[in-house]
Amino acid sequence: MDLVLNVADYYVLTPYVYPASWPEDGTLRQIISLLVLTNLGAAVLYLGLGAISYFLIFDHNLMKHPHFLENQVQREIKYAMTSLPWISIPTVALFFAEVRGYSKLYDNVSESPMGWPGVFLSMVSFLLFTDMCIYWIHRFLHHKLIYKLFHKPHHLWKIPTPFASHAFHPVDGFFQGLPYHIYPFFFPLHKVLYLALYVFVNIWTISIHDGDYRVPGALIEVINGSAHHTDHHLFFDYNYGQYFTLWDRLGGSYRHPSALMGKGPHDLIRKLAAEGKLSSDRIKANGQLNGHSNGDTKSKEE
Repeated sequence: MDLVLNVADYYVLTPYVYPASWPEDGTLRQIISLLVLTNLGAAVLYLGLGAISYFLIFDHNLMKHPHFLENQVQREIKYAMTSLPWISIPTVALFFAEVRGYSKLYDNVSESPMGWPGVFLSMVSFLLFTDMCIYWIHRFLHHKLIYKLFHKPHHLWKIPTPFASHAFHPVDGFFQGLPYHIYPFFFPLHKVLYLALYVFVNIWTISIHDGDYRVPGALIEVINGSAHHTDHHLFFDYNYGQYFTLWDRLGGSYRHPSALMGKGPHDLIRKLAAEGKLSSDRIKANGQLNGHSNGDTKSKEE
């Protein structure tokens, strides 16, 4: 994060914002700057990438699904934008520790223990480490003593849009993001690669909420895509993983995506349309269809 802070200091904060009496390495200045940059960056990534995905990738036919809520997109955005500032507070504490040199982040490839191969391996290990940690954190958040306190708000969106990607309770959002931030305190990682992975993580988080259920055939059993994650929102006890299906398989929580078996959200919408049950007067304000019951996509009540 010090790369971003240095650029902001050089071009904006030092010449235009802070008085000369506030040194760039001052504790208070760095904390304030990191808070501003973190919130600004999170909002730009969330709203920018979310909008691109919503308008170019998300299938708006999914909004006809009986579990799609009234004004859902606006509610997702409002919830996310309310939570992100709170999530940023403990996150900035970790960023501040990075800036102060307590992490294993490095500037030059020559500082990597294994040179360029080490840079590549650190990328792979970052994905494997964070996928493992998020699986167990996510599963812990589904524990009956924890779920209603922190994770249930995210499951309001049973048919999520890209804007549901960051619509978490602040505690939930921070803990699910924690593995990304603690990795460089345990393992060496190039600073530029860290920023690139941070952007990738946001793109991936949006992508598994984007309603594009296509997965290359050879990767269906390996990659945890939008089809897998939508089943998590619908059926609750399955597919906790972030990138891969490995830990769901090891933990006994893997479910083959219903959308890839002809039993997904699109299939229900087509069935309802064929039955003439999608007219607006048959959809309640909460998104539930009057008088309809379909076992193929019935979501589990939490």
